[in-house]
Amino acid sequence: MIVDQERFIAAERASWERLGKLLDERAADPFGGLTLEQARELDSLYQRATADLSRLAGYAAHPEVCRHLEAIVARAFAEIYGARTPTRWSPWSWVSRELPQTFRRRWRAFALACLLCLTGVGFGAGALWFDPAAKAVVIPLDYLQGDPRDRVAHEKEDQGKRLDGNKAGFSGLLMTHNTQVALACAAGGVTAGVLTGITTFYNGVILGAVTADYVRAGETAFLCGWLLPHGCIEIPAFLIAAQAAFVLAGAMLAAGGGQRLSRRVRAAAPDFATLCGGCALMLIWAGLMEAFFSQYHEPVVSYGLKISIGLAEGCVVVLYYFRAGRSPAKQGERS
Repeated sequence: MIVDQERFIAAERASWERLGKLLDERAADPFGGLTLEQARELDSLYQRATADLSRLAGYAAHPEVCRHLEAIVARAFAEIYGARTPTRWSPWSWVSRELPQTFRRRWRAFALACLLCLTGVGFGAGALWFDPAAKAVVIPLDYLQGDPRDRVAHEKEDQGKRLDGNKAGFSGLLMTHNTQVALACAAGGVTAGVLTGITTFYNGVILGAVTADYVRAGETAFLCGWLLPHGCIEIPAFLIAAQAAFVLAGAMLAAGGGQRLSRRVRAAAPDFATLCGGCALMLIWAGLMEAFFSQYHEPVVSYGLKISIGLAEGCVVVLYYFRAGRSPAKQGERS
């Protein structure tokens, strides 16, 4: 029996609102997993709301409160005990929601990949800047061993003519090779992330060394115009491949949760596959840009235009991965 209905409703309303908020979050991301603490909280709030509803049902003083609470209890019952109906996989839903949501949910793995790569960039740039003789060691690529000024002169003269009639083939070769390398990096997660960490750091070393080499030679504009149109897509793609590897590695190493290794790996597999798929899509676009646009230089295509397009691509990538797939309510809360 409720002695003071107004006081009872005021005291319990916060728990009802919390339950409603949890249900809204589940509706915004219906296939996202729940932690043990979240599942316990959802069940506890549901049981409390059910008890409150049964206590209020015998009173007619607040019918609107009862209807509101009935709706929340019904939603919670369906969420906890209802079977989710399998839905047909939608490419648009995967691209617009699942991929960016997975990326944000696993942001720590991406941050680790960025840290390793940037450390490598700093190491490579410093090694070449202070010791130019180390070039053969830190840049193990024959076509980058010469003087950058000579290569710039050659590229300006060639303007992609060597690829005439074979741009599509070159683009396909880039897509295939880069995707194979990225997936191999992702598969390095089975080594507890050690192989992926080394690969990510080493790729950063090469990137930093090449950057320092061209900057020292006074070819910064060429470097930016050459790399940014495809690099603003390709580099994040490789970092996302490393992110996928660290997700897998995290599942293998997280023994403190009490679950068996097989179960932990199965739980991480959907996110791993989603990130690998996103990486592959990005490398398709990067291959097209490198074959059909990055090969042209001044005076045919101005460096300013190439750099602007590259930066615009980079902004689109950032906005997509950090903003796409958010529910309108969450966007409003963060704006």
